[in-house]
Amino acid sequence: MVYQVLTIAGSDSSGGAGIQADLKTFSALGVYGASVITALTAQNTQGVSAIHTPPASFISAQCDAVFSDLNIHAVKLGMLANAEIIYACADALQRWQPPYVVLDTVMISKSGHDLLAPEAVSALRDTLLPCADLLTPNLPEAAALLDTAPATTVDDMMAQGKALLDLGAKAVLMKGGHLTGLESPDYLIQAEGIHCFTGMRLPTHHTHGTGCTLSAALAALRPQHDNWVDTVAVAKSYLNGALAQADCLAIGHGIGPVHHFHRWWPLG
Repeated sequence: MVYQVLTIAGSDSSGGAGIQADLKTFSALGVYGASVITALTAQNTQGVSAIHTPPASFISAQCDAVFSDLNIHAVKLGMLANAEIIYACADALQRWQPPYVVLDTVMISKSGHDLLAPEAVSALRDTLLPCADLLTPNLPEAAALLDTAPATTVDDMMAQGKALLDLGAKAVLMKGGHLTGLESPDYLIQAEGIHCFTGMRLPTHHTHGTGCTLSAALAALRPQHDNWVDTVAVAKSYLNGALAQADCLAIGHGIGPVHHFHRWWPLG
């Protein structure tokens, strides 16, 4: 079987995040990737200089074109820009009912540029979060969804993950990269329990697109595994390999991307 996975996200003109990172991840993990582009960004490793968003009706048209023809096994949602696009995506998911939906709550770029209108956070929380089989927020994003301060401890992190589960997500992967310490813990929180994934922080500042890459890997891998625990373990292993060779890739003059094809053309 050729697994077919759809990314609904924004375009990164420098190729390190967004649609481009998602399609690279899908290819690296052996699945066929399709895309619905929610926004165009003028972006490089040093920041975002401009954003253009198409009308929500065009997002719906792209979704219908893909779903009506391809056999989509999973969907990854990334940058959605505004409330109208969020409503269009929620409507498409409800109409087409893909087997798995991974929601990456993209709100702010690595350089600090807003990628989601502040007034759209409630639409994301109330309309789209209940559609998600897996939600993948970092700590500032989780705090924004809950209208509270970001977690600073593991206990706070797990409590906020449980609160997001209560809002309707079927599973939540709380990403602990913003915590301090030698390790970077992630917590998979489901109704049946909590699973911790820990790993040492890798010594690189080239982390552009890590969130996009992880969520894309989760969408690509979930149809191939029996549960989210196994899926997260394999996805994190792939991302760690991409981060480990990010310095050798050395793209751009700012925060460079990870090496999505580290298995196929290793560097260093």
